[in-house]
Amino acid sequence: MAGVLDIVALRSLTSIADSGGFRRAADSLHLSQSAVSQHIRRLEQVCGRPLVRRGGNRAQFTPEGELLVAEARKILAAHDDALGRLQAADSGRTLVIGATEHAADLLLPSITARLRTSFPDCSVRFRIDRGKQLNDRLDEGALDASLFMGDVRGRDVSPAGALPLAWYAAPGWHLPEGRGDIPLVAIDEPCTIRRRALKVLGDSGQAGSVVCEAGHLAGVLHAARAGLGVALLAHLGTAPEGLEQRHDLPPVEPEPLHVRGRRGAPAALVTAVAEAASGLLYAPAPVGRDR
Repeated sequence: MAGVLDIVALRSLTSIADSGGFRRAADSLHLSQSAVSQHIRRLEQVCGRPLVRRGGNRAQFTPEGELLVAEARKILAAHDDALGRLQAADSGRTLVIGATEHAADLLLPSITARLRTSFPDCSVRFRIDRGKQLNDRLDEGALDASLFMGDVRGRDVSPAGALPLAWYAAPGWHLPEGRGDIPLVAIDEPCTIRRRALKVLGDSGQAGSVVCEAGHLAGVLHAARAGLGVALLAHLGTAPEGLEQRHDLPPVEPEPLHVRGRRGAPAALVTAVAEAASGLLYAPAPVGRDR
C-alpha cells in the first residue's frame, strides 16, 4: 500500500470544496489556514499529484482533486456512521434521520422535539445530505427515515407539507440589461430546486443560465453573496445572511416535501417526522406575497 488517506486531511479537503477556499474552510473547521494547507500537501504526497490549484479568491481542483473529493465524501460518511453507531451502542436505540439541507435550521429542532416525545427511550441523530445519498442510505438501512424534496424512491412515503421558495441575491445585484440570460447559482445536478428555477424562468419567457454550481447549499450561498448570480432558496421569512429577496423575478410555487422510512421502520416514526415538518410548513402563504 503506497500510503494512507488521513481522515482529518480528507475533512479539510471536502470543507474547501464546500466553502470555496482555504481560509473559509479553516474557519468552518476551527483550524488555522496553515493547518488546512498542510492537510492538502499531505494528501498530495500520498496521491503523488496536485489536487488543488492555488490562486485567486476560490480554490480550483485538478481533475484528480475532484475525484478525491467525491471519494472523500464516501469515506467520511462511512467513518462518521460507524463512529456514531459505536458511540451509541451503550446508550440504547438511536434513531438516525436524514434531511435535505434546505430549511434544516427550521425543521430539525421541531423534528427532534417530536421524536423525543414520541420515542422517549431513543436518542436522535441526523444526517444532512443530497437526495440521492439519502435514498441510498435508506436502501442500505443506514437511516431510519428521511425528509426529501423531489424524487423519492419506494412506496412508503408520507407528505410533509410544502417548502416556500423565493429568489435571493446579493444587495445591489442587478438583472442583466436587455434580453440576456439570467445568471443563476445552483446546486449541481441532480437538484429539484435547480430544475424548478430553470423551468419557472423558461415558462415566463426568460432564459436562465447556471454560471456557478456547487455540491452543497453552502457553496450556493457563498456564490450568491459574491454577486455571481441569483439563487432560488427556501423562503422562511428571514433572508439568508448577506442576501436579500428579489421581487422582480417570477414567483415560484412551494416545493412539496415527503418523508420515507427504511424497510421495516415503524409507521409511527414516519408519521412523527412528517407531522413535525408539516406543522411548520402546512399552509405557506400564497405565491407573490411575503411569508
